[in-house]
Amino acid sequence: MSQPSLVNYIVKRPWLSRFMKPLASWYANAAGYRKLGLRADDLIPEESETVLLALKRLPPKEAYDRVFRLRRAFQASLAHQLLPKEQQTKPEEDVEYLSPIIREIEAEAKERDDLESLSLNKRKA
Repeated sequence: MSQPSLVNYIVKRPWLSRFMKPLASWYANAAGYRKLGLRADDLIPEESETVLLALKRLPPKEAYDRVFRLRRAFQASLAHQLLPKEQQTKPEEDVEYLSPIIREIEAEAKERDDLESLSLNKRKA
């Protein structure tokens, strides 16, 4: 999940943020996942241990909603149809729900690695 990101660079520069916002909106709409009722975090592959652990930490309601969205999108894909406009994901509904948990787990793993590699040196009197 730890891919390079330019988000912090862009957010710190208001002029660049204003320029990139319409481009980002266009890209999200062109991707088509919202037309199937999915959110961006639904597209994260479940192949890594970090993502699997994050899925286990999801609240039950959010986990149920995620499975429902995935099944509904799969059914719509099999039927070669898009969802009706009222069932499609709106941009304001497309918020992160899994990525913050993944970042938290990665931070915990980094802290654990740092603590395990800690070495103590005794002072000589």
